[in-house]
Amino acid sequence: MKITFLGATQNVTGSRFMVQTGSSALLIDCGIFQERGSLNRNWEKFPFNPQEIDAVILTHAHGDHCGYLPKLVREGFKGKIYCTPPTADIAKISLLDSAHLQEADAEMKRKRHKKEGRKGAYEDVPLYTVQDALKVFSHFSPVGFQKMIVFPDGIQVALFEAGHILGAAMVELRIKEGDREQTLIFSGDIGRWQRPLLCDPHIFQSADYVIMEATYGDKRHEEEQDCLKKLEEVIRKTHRQGGNVVIPVFAIGRAQELLYDLNQLINQDRIPNLLTFVDSPMAMEITKIFEKYPGYFDEESQGLLRQYDKLFDFPLLQFTPTVNESKAINYIKGTSVIMASSGMCTGGRIKHHLVNNISRPESTILFVGFQAEGTLGRAILEKPDQVRIFGEPHIIRADIERIEGFSAHADQTELLRWITGFEQKPKKIFIVHSEKETARHFAEVLKHHIASEVIIPSYKDEHDL
Repeated sequence: MKITFLGATQNVTGSRFMVQTGSSALLIDCGIFQERGSLNRNWEKFPFNPQEIDAVILTHAHGDHCGYLPKLVREGFKGKIYCTPPTADIAKISLLDSAHLQEADAEMKRKRHKKEGRKGAYEDVPLYTVQDALKVFSHFSPVGFQKMIVFPDGIQVALFEAGHILGAAMVELRIKEGDREQTLIFSGDIGRWQRPLLCDPHIFQSADYVIMEATYGDKRHEEEQDCLKKLEEVIRKTHRQGGNVVIPVFAIGRAQELLYDLNQLINQDRIPNLLTFVDSPMAMEITKIFEKYPGYFDEESQGLLRQYDKLFDFPLLQFTPTVNESKAINYIKGTSVIMASSGMCTGGRIKHHLVNNISRPESTILFVGFQAEGTLGRAILEKPDQVRIFGEPHIIRADIERIEGFSAHADQTELLRWITGFEQKPKKIFIVHSEKETARHFAEVLKHHIASEVIIPSYKDEHDL
């Protein structure tokens, strides 16, 4: 038995892990790379024959975990994609949105390169099309938490609550070869404890090998009340200045959590009731999925839902599904809160709102999620004099703010809480979904808390188990 690391190695995105036994091949996650320095990997030929992969086990529906599925199916994958019901529904929306963006971005770049008199590289062609995305849908095979999936050769798979986004799962693989049975745990993205909406992450009793994310392995998040206080202050300050609060959001999870928090602040009269735009057709559809699956909420949120009927709605909230509605936001006078994707500013409508606000000193660009190295979001956070958006330079005059405590990823303390919760310590822990220096830092921290061997795999590394 062996595992091959095909992504999320010394970087955050591109989650793909191949587990092979003598008779089976399972792919855990199938995501795209989003860091600028790794984008070319999306266009590489998949290193295994997709027809020989028996199944994909999907932890959740963020693009860096599911966004490569259309290309895998196009290249010949015939098996099932196992995930929770909310993940299946969200992934369908996510993949179609990604395909539309792929096509639109490729067309825009072709036009720009033609105007500049040069030929672009791979980015002039979409990674996949809407038709490719649609062909993935028939492969989804939803399964609830802690329901056993049994493969013909005796491999057993079960999904457990990750606490990251709606339906996000951790994966337990039990593999028997001869008289020996080994257990692998894939953490997926580890969520947080006592956060709004979702249940706490599941803690396992034992495992032989753990493949563990450590996105924030070197940081500690702000407390929730501190985050809400800072959100309140940013909105009030920008309102006084007469600018807009522009928030790049992940349409899946972060948008809904922010709507929940803004609703609470308005109900408590802590912020003015401003026009608030969710300028993301995808976020609008995902919010409907959240409302479809209230049984996946934690007890507190289910209680609030019974009391108030709505968790994601308040006066002056507007969803803007069409392009014309999106453009009309530019003509609104006074302060608006504008939430748009993508969360790392790598595509989507957020780029247009950045163009319209990043040079306005009265406006604020507020980041509430992780910004991977090489993304436009990370570039803006570093506060240079100017950044390039749509190939054009834009001077940064807006306030640039960041609230890390809204993250759906566990911080260092929470990661340690999860891994030290194992009663029987793993033989080996593989650190993934973490930038190189963060992974090294967390590996050193782990060595002081647990006796397991800690490994930081590289891209395409193979390890016998």
